[in-house]
Amino acid sequence: MDAPKIMSESLWGAKDQAARLAELTASTDDRAKEHPLRRDVRSLGTLLGWVLVEQTGEPLFQTVEQLRRLLIQARVGLSGTSGSDLQNAEMSQAREIIAALNVQDAYKITKAFSIYFELTNLAETNHRKRRRRAAKLYSGHPPLPGSFRGTLLRMRNAGINGEQALQALRQVKIMPVFTAHPTEVARRTVLQKRRRISRYLELLDRLPLPEADALAFEAAILTEISALWETDEVRVQKPLVTDEIRMGLDHYPMSIFESLPRIYTEVRDSFQQVFGMSLNPENIPELLYFGSWIGGDRDGNPFVTAETTQEALERAQNTILSHYVTELASINEQLSASAKQVSVSDVFSNKLRQYSGMIGDESAHAAHISGTELYRKFLSFVSVRLREINAGGEYAYRSAREFESDLLLVCESLKQNRGGRMAELLIEPLLRKARTFGFHLATLDLRQHAAVHRKTLAGLRGGDSPDSDAAGVLSVFRCVSEWKKNFPPACIRNYVISGTEADRDIHECLELARRAGVHVAASGDDPGLMPVPLFESIHSLRNSASVMERVWTDPQYRKLLDSWSGWQEVMIGYSDSNKDGGMLTSIWELYKAHQALHAAARRHNVKLRLFHGRGGTVGRGGGPTHAAILAQPAGDFSGEIRITEQGEVLNWKYSDPVLAEWNLEILIAACLEALTRPDGPKPGADQPWAEIMEQMSGDAFAFYRQNIAENPDVLTYFDQATPVNELEHAQIGSRPARRSQSRKLEDLRAIPWVFGWMQSRHALPAWFGVGYALEGFAAQSSKISQSLGCTRLLSRTRPCEIGCGR
Repeated sequence: MDAPKIMSESLWGAKDQAARLAELTASTDDRAKEHPLRRDVRSLGTLLGWVLVEQTGEPLFQTVEQLRRLLIQARVGLSGTSGSDLQNAEMSQAREIIAALNVQDAYKITKAFSIYFELTNLAETNHRKRRRRAAKLYSGHPPLPGSFRGTLLRMRNAGINGEQALQALRQVKIMPVFTAHPTEVARRTVLQKRRRISRYLELLDRLPLPEADALAFEAAILTEISALWETDEVRVQKPLVTDEIRMGLDHYPMSIFESLPRIYTEVRDSFQQVFGMSLNPENIPELLYFGSWIGGDRDGNPFVTAETTQEALERAQNTILSHYVTELASINEQLSASAKQVSVSDVFSNKLRQYSGMIGDESAHAAHISGTELYRKFLSFVSVRLREINAGGEYAYRSAREFESDLLLVCESLKQNRGGRMAELLIEPLLRKARTFGFHLATLDLRQHAAVHRKTLAGLRGGDSPDSDAAGVLSVFRCVSEWKKNFPPACIRNYVISGTEADRDIHECLELARRAGVHVAASGDDPGLMPVPLFESIHSLRNSASVMERVWTDPQYRKLLDSWSGWQEVMIGYSDSNKDGGMLTSIWELYKAHQALHAAARRHNVKLRLFHGRGGTVGRGGGPTHAAILAQPAGDFSGEIRITEQGEVLNWKYSDPVLAEWNLEILIAACLEALTRPDGPKPGADQPWAEIMEQMSGDAFAFYRQNIAENPDVLTYFDQATPVNELEHAQIGSRPARRSQSRKLEDLRAIPWVFGWMQSRHALPAWFGVGYALEGFAAQSSKISQSLGCTRLLSRTRPCEIGCGR
């Protein structure tokens, strides 16, 4: 068949608009809720089929369809099959078809299935947004457990009142930290095509949906799929750090700027509904800030230099200032109040006269603003001051606080003069952004490995000429003071020390900073430069608390802590600890380190903020964010947390305002719940099973080290059985796969280690050693059970049912 040039009837057409509306608004227990998803997947698949016929011909399309049907049948036939035997007639026939393909056809078929799965993922993502909108129609239904409203309900049911809940919320401070690695594999142009398809899918949900509109959106999707087919899937050239900086910043105008005010609206509305409390914006604390490693993470990446860090800071500032100017232009279109119709406050009027005398009225005249439109005139002066920041003009704002102060003047004047609704809808969202993003958008972390610091210092002490690594370290440290002068001082406040094993690693970082003239202590508006040790091996996690205790008892370091208001940030790494000791031991040692660090902090009167270096996959600490935050040891959470959002998941979480809003809401809800534990475990609740975990972790660790980490044959097998070597040459990210040219496991980054196993479907980082430990525990428990006359497998976490007291 040929792809039709003109479609007379849309695949998404709604002959019965009422029935379509019923599907879109179906409740959770109504099976009709799945109809829109099935229609999207089916229709997208049909469009892809048309593209395949048009681009490759009927025979290849038929081969794709035959393989698709065979594999579906094979999966149905294999359901419930035990063991590793994946043979049946359909699977054998599929293998024969694939074996007979030439390389070119195999590539085209692979690409066809790849695009199909991409389209299916877009349909599922659109359905997530669809169901989130539908859920808001059923206010009488219980809210989702991970939602902010659901968390407040559990708190209320546990006896926590509204004031107590608000007081707990004031302790919550969350900073998602965007990283480039592992980089999003898809090219930027491919991501943009996917986003446009997503947008058309949303438009197809709008009712009433005329047939002409459905056909137009369908044609637009067909065009995008055709373009996807004709586009290279992977990069021809390795991305530069500049490309990664741009991709990281894309998510702010794409979703975060829009979703942030909605988060605070949800907080306000939830308190109103659950506790009957009416909160104004000043009552709701700042809960979210953003961070980044992109352009500042030098660990193992020689392409991150002082120049790329400078570029990252400039691009971040340009992004937020451009957004403020755009928002003010939009507000000015709506805020047309005239002095002939309504008054303004005296404070506002005085400030307006001051600006007129200082800046002049040229900007207002250029914008054709009437002399009676005082708010518009004032905001034109605000725009002038914003635009002059990058140029260093005489009227430029000196800090974001000055910008915030001007917005507050407008807001209060509106509220005092019957403009409260305009203040709430126009000015307050911008105020919230100003408090969140300032003039720097996100805090940029600097990062380097402790071994590089040690080598650099050794060279300085010995009078040696610095090599490239040492020169790079010194260059970055020397630039910090300059960056803090040219950008808001809060743009850089943390220096992450990878591979921290001892207290000397922290002191060496401080010595380098002092040699470069960096003010490490906080002073005034400058938060200083806090060294953030990253404990990422099993050995370092076990010693992390004792290392920090030695640091915190140092009198000179204590002065730094005092300047940081008693706060210390410590980072714990999930990926490398998994590579070092296996899944079970990694998780358990992270848990114990979390407890030990908080206990040590309490002993030394330190306020501890943990930075969780989680990846996207299970083997790198990934998984549901809400569950991960609640899995922290009870009683060992300050309310403040930083958590990495790695390149591989950024698009999944932040490609759309609805998805970004939900992801950020989950973070806030989980932190509030972890802080209050309304119906969760209390401190010490883990004692009954801690001994069991310790034993199983020890068994798993020994088994993993013997068979994986210390097995000389594993790396050979890894090289031959996984595409790790191909990944090293793929144009995925700017950072090399290895920290050095060594072929040792410890020098291989955790990212290619996990990716290699996952791409070959071994999934080794997610399970190896876990089953061995569980089997050992079950066997031991069974022996104990039999010796005591128990009739069931004993769980050591509660008494035996026959009352033996064990």
